[in-house]
Amino acid sequence: MAMRFYVGNNTSGDPSWWLFGANDELAAWAGETFASESNARRAALAFKAGAATASYEVYADTGGNWRWRARRASDKVAASGESFDSKSNAERAAVNVKDNARYAPGP
Repeated sequence: MAMRFYVGNNTSGDPSWWLFGANDELAAWAGETFASESNARRAALAFKAGAATASYEVYADTGGNWRWRARRASDKVAASGESFDSKSNAERAAVNVKDNARYAPGP
């Protein structure tokens, strides 16, 4: 699945990064905002470089859906872009990001 990174401002005007799939669906995002666009870009580049070696955790959210989050050391570095109706779908999405984020163009 071809992916692409995007760095910019969210609807509140705060910088962050997002990773989109080939179908333009949100695959992952930083899970936070940054003080500047250059900080968001550095965070996206760091995730891109380390996505394959990050640890991925799949968990049930408060609404009963499934999500994943990626960590390096003790820091959360990315979160699922959407929730999933099953644990196996969330696991597949995490593996897809783990395997393909490093090849995505951008940020």
